[in-house]
Amino acid sequence: MSRLQLALNVDDIDAAVDFYATLFDTPPAKRRPGYANFAVENPPLKLVLFENAGATGTLNHVGVERMSMEEVQAEADRLEAAGLTLDVEGDVVCCYARQDKHWVTGPDGQRWENYVVLADAHPELEGRSEEELTQLECAADEAAGGCCSGFQNAEPQNT
Repeated sequence: MSRLQLALNVDDIDAAVDFYATLFDTPPAKRRPGYANFAVENPPLKLVLFENAGATGTLNHVGVERMSMEEVQAEADRLEAAGLTLDVEGDVVCCYARQDKHWVTGPDGQRWENYVVLADAHPELEGRSEEELTQLECAADEAAGGCCSGFQNAEPQNT
């Protein structure tokens, strides 16, 4: 089941986590310095919090979390057929997770993403491309005498 994603800028991540955990009666699914996300079941919502004091109380972005790469591709095909321009980010590390995604920009400048989480990612991988991740893993694998299997076989998971 897909769910709406709402990403908010907050002043104090700890206070925001406490508030939203109470509001939705659920603990955060992921917590990193300056970042938290909630996988709320009822209503189906992926709530993402970014500590960003300069933009407190504003929308960071919105999107739809999909459950498979096939769903993301189907949405990309549908949107392109409708004449929208997509900004595609394949197998990228963002929000402390490996994701396949694309973005579209609404008429008032709001950014929407369609994405699927492929795997969890450690903080030091944030913002790296698939090529960089593969190079890092291969270097570590070669140093350990391994065969450099890369990230290609990672199973999708909900993070």
